[in-house]
Amino acid sequence: MFLKYLRAMVRNWLKKESPDAASVATLTDELQISSLLAGLLIQRGITHFDAAKNFFRPSLENLYDPFLMKDMDKAVERLTQAVHQKEKVLVYGDYDVDGTTAVTLVYSFLQKHEVSCDYYIPDRYTEGYGFSFLAVEYAAANDFQLIITLDCGVRDVEKVSRAKELGIDVIICDHHNPDVLPDAVAVLDPKRTDCAYPFKGLSGCGVGFKLLQAFSLQHGLPEEDLFSYLDLLTISIGADIVPLEDENRVLAYHGLQLLAGDRRPGVAAMLDLAGFKKKELTITDVVFLLAPRINAAGRIFSGKQAVALLLENDHSVARTLATKLEENNTSRRSLDKEITREALAQVRADSFYLDSFSTVVESASWHKGVVGIVASRMVEAFHKPAIVLVSRDDKMSGSARSIEGVDLFEVLTECSGLLEQFGGHTMAAGLSLRPENFIAFRQKFDQVVAKNLDFIKPVPTLKYDAEIHFSEITEQFYRILKQFSPFGPGNMSPVFLVRNVTNAKFTRTVGDSKTHLKLHVRQKRSFDLEMDGIGFDLGHWAEAFESGEEMDLLFSIEENEWNGRVTLQLNVKDIRISDEAYESETTQSIKNKV
Repeated sequence: MFLKYLRAMVRNWLKKESPDAASVATLTDELQISSLLAGLLIQRGITHFDAAKNFFRPSLENLYDPFLMKDMDKAVERLTQAVHQKEKVLVYGDYDVDGTTAVTLVYSFLQKHEVSCDYYIPDRYTEGYGFSFLAVEYAAANDFQLIITLDCGVRDVEKVSRAKELGIDVIICDHHNPDVLPDAVAVLDPKRTDCAYPFKGLSGCGVGFKLLQAFSLQHGLPEEDLFSYLDLLTISIGADIVPLEDENRVLAYHGLQLLAGDRRPGVAAMLDLAGFKKKELTITDVVFLLAPRINAAGRIFSGKQAVALLLENDHSVARTLATKLEENNTSRRSLDKEITREALAQVRADSFYLDSFSTVVESASWHKGVVGIVASRMVEAFHKPAIVLVSRDDKMSGSARSIEGVDLFEVLTECSGLLEQFGGHTMAAGLSLRPENFIAFRQKFDQVVAKNLDFIKPVPTLKYDAEIHFSEITEQFYRILKQFSPFGPGNMSPVFLVRNVTNAKFTRTVGDSKTHLKLHVRQKRSFDLEMDGIGFDLGHWAEAFESGEEMDLLFSIEENEWNGRVTLQLNVKDIRISDEAYESETTQSIKNKV
């Protein structure tokens, strides 16, 4: 019964489509690598030598011509006018990581080229998400002739119109899905239906970067100067969960090299306070160490804190500023934990959610700064699209997160009649509505989600790339595998299946709450091959390992550095009783009944 219970808890495991054997053989021969590695490359669309060369050695020479983006010529012409006529330029960006890194990048570049400029980060609570009326009025009162919006603006038609009324031009750099385009001087957004730019997955900071790249090309400025800001762009790419393929992969590859070198003081201070000791950063480090601290500024106090830290050149001052962000992040974690507990309790107490395809929760007492994080926790708990709302001053506003198969932006578009405002991406969005529409919206949202899922509740599914044997996990194998990085959406770290592993030396729970699992395992019939592993939130499997059961694991391979020694370990994603062990138990159970 114990084995059956654990097996019932396992999520679906689905092997990705196996590549054609002939293609694998050809690429194996061309690259002189194992057939396993060749298959992993083909799964990523790498089918010949030249493609592999570009994949393993991404070159900045392969970046797309920025003038392929619709309105880029108009944007460069207007920015050039501002420079020549010494106009004041206001650099505006949202309070999240994408917005604050974009503002830091564009503001730093313009300042270096002696443009009269300042920056503006809206207040999350008084101005909200996107381009704000307060910013427009501020620009008019302080004689700014041009505003450059970053990571926002493409859906802010009324704000752009107000700026035009006041004699202020606007260049929009955004990457969200547009609706009716604002009447701006230029609208740079690769997701415009009339934009022929080859890559649609840029971050907001990435669109700002392309503007500066075009400006540099137009005026013969050395691109190397612009490339010195790729550390900031890489932080935005990681934090905004944009696809790590095509142009983003090139930019992030070189940005990570910058982050491994002489880091800007603000980044160095954040990493030091986070206890980070390694030289090289991964996208995972960006997501879990840098992004939460930068985001915490806007969530708890003001996004201006983050920009000030990223701009700071003095290490001592940067340390002081980073300490404030660290305090904000500590407060954010506490709020996240408490609000998640309350949100989960709200769902479990409401019969509506017994058969629902989504969760939509609200409270007047919750902190608006962590609703996006809490929505992600709700998705993890129930595997349903989730919305977390905060009620303030006769308005509800909050964040939404989705699951595979449900495009949030499309769903919210169908519900737009009940909303005051919304915007975002496939997997994440922001929205606001009036309290009297809450029940109707919750019902409508659930109906549209259900329709998108064909009225079938999805089971969480983990996809893996290939089955592997411990004997194949060698130092040479990992050296090549490591070059598949940077990893992220569109190029995830390969996930492997290994069968029939058992406890070798130890299995124990670790972490403050003892919810994580530390492993040292061997594979059946390979007693000389043992590996360490870590499984986050998998501590409930400790007893099964200690009892000697055979397990199947899904895992990625990573380096573990301890006391100056680097070893390979398994980062375990999921565990199940092995097929052989399960079938053996089932057979014995039948025999006992007979």
